[in-house]
Amino acid sequence: MSFAKKLFSVMRPTTLNKDGYPAYTRSDEEQYVQTLVTNTFGNTFYADQHELLAEAGELHQAMAQSNPQFMAKAIVYARNEGYMRLQPLFGLAVLSAYRPDLFAKIFLKVVKIPSDLSDFLTIMQGLGRGEGGRAVKRQVNRFLSGVSEYWAIKYNGRGRGYSLGDAIATAHPKPVDLKQQALYRYLRGQEANLSLLPQVDALEQLKRAASEVEQLHWIETGKLPHEVVTGAVKTTKAVWEALLQQMPTFALLRHLNTLERAGVFEDRYNLELAASRLTDQRALQKAKILPFRFAKAFRQVNNPVLRDALRDAVEYTFSNLPDMEDKTAIFLDISGSMNGEYLQIGSVFALALYKKTQGNSLFWLFDTEVEDARPSRRDSILTQADMIHTRGGTDTGAPIRKMLEERRKVDQIVIITDEQQNSGSPFYEALLKYRSKINPSVKAFIIDIAPYRSAMVPPLDSNTFYIYGWSDTVLSYIAQTAKGYGSMVQKIEEIDLDAEK
Repeated sequence: MSFAKKLFSVMRPTTLNKDGYPAYTRSDEEQYVQTLVTNTFGNTFYADQHELLAEAGELHQAMAQSNPQFMAKAIVYARNEGYMRLQPLFGLAVLSAYRPDLFAKIFLKVVKIPSDLSDFLTIMQGLGRGEGGRAVKRQVNRFLSGVSEYWAIKYNGRGRGYSLGDAIATAHPKPVDLKQQALYRYLRGQEANLSLLPQVDALEQLKRAASEVEQLHWIETGKLPHEVVTGAVKTTKAVWEALLQQMPTFALLRHLNTLERAGVFEDRYNLELAASRLTDQRALQKAKILPFRFAKAFRQVNNPVLRDALRDAVEYTFSNLPDMEDKTAIFLDISGSMNGEYLQIGSVFALALYKKTQGNSLFWLFDTEVEDARPSRRDSILTQADMIHTRGGTDTGAPIRKMLEERRKVDQIVIITDEQQNSGSPFYEALLKYRSKINPSVKAFIIDIAPYRSAMVPPLDSNTFYIYGWSDTVLSYIAQTAKGYGSMVQKIEEIDLDAEK
């Protein structure tokens, strides 16, 4: 085959997207990363849960056979940097059958809390693997050796899939002291010495409390988490006020609407406490909250103090992102298939990125037409994101054609999309024309926030970079790659599996 034929043949589309439009196939590794960090098994515009589950299963199996080392690293990345759970756990279960050595290395980097363990064991059973054999039991034992009272009361949940008690019955861990023995017995539903377990005892006392005063006493004495309390007693305003004092940041964010409806924020002290917690930059960094969660909460609460706190929280989430120095064009897909969480994610990402360009950028919205979003560097990300709505079909080439018509020269193009073009000329065709007529060295960054496996650009384009996921880290990759950093796949390949978790 001649060099020209080899080079230019890859520019022809190799597959069809979900709308039947010509598209390209990315490498197995890229498809795998995309699945890990964007596929939540929830229904999407173009695929239901069963289709997404089947596709994910195929990819996990294929990667376990072809590149298990990369698979292990990608699973660790998705759980810790992409903030995902079920897909990494699914991959971990598949990996255990192919490479028990790699499975053992990453188990505690992926199974981090008891609900992870519960879901992992459920997946193992669903795969027909039962209890998984010695290699799996050994790792389950390692996890169970670190179970605390707090975990015991928060996550045991007997009767809802695999509980900690079920895991203990499966793995038979050996207690190291009397307290751990009592804890294991309690988790198994057996008689235990609760004097050794004061937090567990507080929960059991709460269940028997005869008055609200007693309930509040045991909630505060045992520092009982909200999930436990709401399952044990009727939640009054006073109970919610007590829970507010000890709620983790993510739990507070998720329950803002409930707390508001319960009247908790009618008390100025409670309102100021919640606002200060939501704007605690160190706590926000530790909580690793996906940016779109703030947008969701913002649409659910009415209190202006809370809405201002959420505005600030999102600004803080992206405050550590390096500034983008070059001229940048930011294109946000607002077609119908982006409706819901995809648009919430995309809008927040696009506006955060716009602010980091210090105004040295374009920010356009597109469906089959293109419009200037008229962004402000002063208005908050959430306020502006809330005004962006979906409409129409998808023409990913439209914004580049508009730049061509207006002779706009930029150094990099960032497009945020689910990639499901269904009209107009393809993105890559327009990109090649732009490179030939305006800027041959322009970099293109495609932030793909959907699990569909087709792509808009062929794999051998060295100036185009695919970035997958929903966490704030996807924007840091753009800043790094613009300065010569490698692809997301290359970043994952650098992970040291032997490093401490």
